[in-house]
Amino acid sequence: MKPLELAIDGMHCDGCVRRVVDALKKIPGVTTERVDLGKAQLQVEDGTEPAVLAALDDIGFDARIAKSG
Repeated sequence: MKPLELAIDGMHCDGCVRRVVDALKKIPGVTTERVDLGKAQLQVEDGTEPAVLAALDDIGFDARIAKSG
């Protein structure tokens, strides 16, 4: 597992945070450490980054990798 920090556009409330957390929970190899408005800190297995970005896109958020570790 390695750290991954995301910048997430379009989040504006606690409901958005819950939607992001729920989407991330469904991805094998991803552990959510923290989700706040506009960002998320995760632990991910190698190769799961595309699935993370796709899952957030599927629920209407534009996410990009801010820091990968």
